[in-house]
Amino acid sequence: MEMIFAAALGYLLGSVPYGLILTKAAGLGDIRSIGSGNIGATNVLRTGNKALAAATLVLDVLKGVLALLIARYVWGETAALVAGFAAMAGHAFPVWLGFKGGKGVATGAGVLLAAQWWLGLIALAAWAVAFAVTRISSASALAACVAAPIAALLLGDWQLAVFALGLSALIVFRHKANIQRLIAGTEPRVGRKG
Repeated sequence: MEMIFAAALGYLLGSVPYGLILTKAAGLGDIRSIGSGNIGATNVLRTGNKALAAATLVLDVLKGVLALLIARYVWGETAALVAGFAAMAGHAFPVWLGFKGGKGVATGAGVLLAAQWWLGLIALAAWAVAFAVTRISSASALAACVAAPIAALLLGDWQLAVFALGLSALIVFRHKANIQRLIAGTEPRVGRKG
């Protein structure tokens, strides 16, 4: 029952679509009707409102952090990992939006930071390096997805490596269309049109 409660907690926290809520509250309409149609910070940035994009980023990170930390406090470490993964699933497949949500990158970063801060920092560093080189958000996310499970494995934490691999698999799955565009060379760069 503890794992069920942890999963429900994580899913419900993760499924709050902050990008959609903030852009509608700011009078910018439905974020799903512009850019990639995604509810995450990268697409919110396409509205031109950097403050809203930053707020979306922070809130999406925090919902991953909160899901894991609350579950850890109440039910322990295994439940914490269950809640963290469920938060990612909630963000990617929110019941309130017909199971069409975001890519899970910011929420995944929050989950990793809460699970093991050093692993979260390694993933963020991989994202930052890839972004500095490519200026492509999706390529940076995929770099972080590769780095996190490998780093956990190299540091000898098998449970964390499997957990990070699961998070990464979900993010890669949500980036299928982006991967196709990366291969075709048509994936847009942040700050540039087209």
